[in-house]
Amino acid sequence: MACENDDAEEVQPDFPLRHFQIPVFEPILSSNGFRFAEIDETVIKEAVAWADVVHIMEGFPLEAAVVKAADEMCRPCVGTYHTFSENITANLGLPEGGLLNRLINLWWKTVVYDHCKSVQCPSQTVKDYLLKHGYKSPLEVISNGVDMSGSSLGNEPEVKPFRIINIGRLSSEKLQLTLIEAVRYSRHASDIELYFAGNGPKAKKVMREARKLYEDGVVRKAPSFGFYDSAHLKELLRTAYLFIHCAKVEVEGLSCLEAISQGVVPVIADSVFSASSQFALDERSLYPVSDPQKLAERIDWWIEHPEEREQMSLMYAESAKRYDISDSSSKIIRMYERALGREAV
Repeated sequence: MACENDDAEEVQPDFPLRHFQIPVFEPILSSNGFRFAEIDETVIKEAVAWADVVHIMEGFPLEAAVVKAADEMCRPCVGTYHTFSENITANLGLPEGGLLNRLINLWWKTVVYDHCKSVQCPSQTVKDYLLKHGYKSPLEVISNGVDMSGSSLGNEPEVKPFRIINIGRLSSEKLQLTLIEAVRYSRHASDIELYFAGNGPKAKKVMREARKLYEDGVVRKAPSFGFYDSAHLKELLRTAYLFIHCAKVEVEGLSCLEAISQGVVPVIADSVFSASSQFALDERSLYPVSDPQKLAERIDWWIEHPEEREQMSLMYAESAKRYDISDSSSKIIRMYERALGREAV
């Protein structure tokens, strides 16, 4: 059950709901790829009556209405915590950890997630966060997982130029500007090619600042921007020398997981609100969040040590196998079985 697809010829939800546009905030939501669905009690009751288990994916008013209906109709609920409240406030230009964050979390906890038989946490960071905020439901760490078919045993990029890729929504909390500034500090800037895979509300600003690197003669080739399907993204990753993940707020970091599954060595921002640092195998793949000079130091070290990068490429590709989506799917199914009071199959 979800918001109906605007394109009538595309796949539609089994239980479609009309798009509910939120005044003032709708441009921010749409630029981030979010669409809220209108609450329709008739459709909700029809969907819940059909279901064996209700799986809640967010903590917003629609989910609250669904949880209420599930309680009334004796259908067990499970949940997934996909979004930190800090993801929302960051896009509103507000500081993390403030009063609004606490109020959002209180709403999500009491009205939605405390009614779930269990809650999937995509990372240990999420579980620790929910425990800190007093969530009562059993918390299970289950990665959202990545498709390991076509994964690499280590990639083989060209030595020069050094192709560096960033994947993710171009938004406030993803901090792509840190990477752009870091290139200015790099000793090897003229041999770096930047690729950004994604779109979002900060696209124009990120593109403008990235373009200045070329106009100022810092890089020899203008940074590239694109939105790639899975197959083309894997092809691009196989040619990447490094993957840079700058986000300060991230519940797991699937883009990082996709990169290491192709053997791309990552350099990841170390932030209290980001779980992506879990993928780093040692300190050489971490830097303090929002610190372009430290990021430049990490980039330069990997460029100046190609043999170590090649060795770690194999190790990162191997480490990604722990997050195979087939394993995650099995764990989710067992979570459903427990919610139904059955023995796991």
